[in-house]
Amino acid sequence: MKKSEALAFKKIIKKFRGKKVLVVGDLMLDCYVWGSVSRISPEAPIPVVDVTREDAKPGGAANVILNLVSLGAKVYAAGVIGMDDNADKLMACLKKDNVNTAAVLTDGARPTTVKTRVIAHNQQVVRIDKEHKSDISSKTAKAMIAKIEKEMKYVDAVIFSDYDKGLLTRELVDGIMAAAGDRIVTVDPKPSNMEIFKNATLISPNKKEASEAAGMAIVTEEDVLEASSILKDITDSKAILITRGEEGMSLFKDGSIITIPTVAREVFDVTGAGDTVISVVTLALAAGASFENACILSNIAAGRVVAEVGVVTISPKELEAAVDEK
Repeated sequence: MKKSEALAFKKIIKKFRGKKVLVVGDLMLDCYVWGSVSRISPEAPIPVVDVTREDAKPGGAANVILNLVSLGAKVYAAGVIGMDDNADKLMACLKKDNVNTAAVLTDGARPTTVKTRVIAHNQQVVRIDKEHKSDISSKTAKAMIAKIEKEMKYVDAVIFSDYDKGLLTRELVDGIMAAAGDRIVTVDPKPSNMEIFKNATLISPNKKEASEAAGMAIVTEEDVLEASSILKDITDSKAILITRGEEGMSLFKDGSIITIPTVAREVFDVTGAGDTVISVVTLALAAGASFENACILSNIAAGRVVAEVGVVTISPKELEAAVDEK
């Protein structure tokens, strides 16, 4: 990267601070059980993990929130949690980072979603999920829309972070899109919900999700173009960004594809990489970057976080350093 290009990216990064972003999505708690394996269980052919430590942090859409906070943004959260200890832990984490939680609603009929990962020798051994995936009620959707309408006047951009846990119904998305007006709206979608996200600024599925939503295998560069075109027809969004792992990412806009090669040198854990991408690309667009430069910057950020084990965030200083390395 030329010095002038690096300076331009750094100017964009500096504009992240103070941007106000609403994150609407499936809020979760990520629990980690760390340990080591030295034997196989006599009860079944499975490893026995000797636990050395345990910790918990916000996950799912809440990890998008952490990414935005780490990058200097002011975040407004919207989602549903249960009436349980895990909800208390999650809310304490969000409030510690000064996240506005006025649009986070409590539903006693749903548990707070929790994903527990058991990790030994820097590798996941198993993941245990506790969740309730049925759609939220119309009453809950209306209540959340009413909360969001009051906050929207303060917001620069909106992110829909979809983990397919029942929050993002058509009624809720339509109501929020109407309230968003001409603001930047980005989406990290699940295939089954793709068609409800109409007229977004940018939609960013990974390769597998894009393949499922488009109803076709993605193998060649021609397939990427065709699938992107199908997703454009489904969503009528301004841009489609398909993240492709070691193949980098592809930006579809105005009928053509721009392929951005991966910058990751080593990949230890891709958990949360999509959250990093949608966070950085949204802030960059809110800061006035072009679609291509926003995607390049998000690609650089993702390349940094996949080199770490577990879900991690990136700071402006770290992102600037990654730009220099490129």
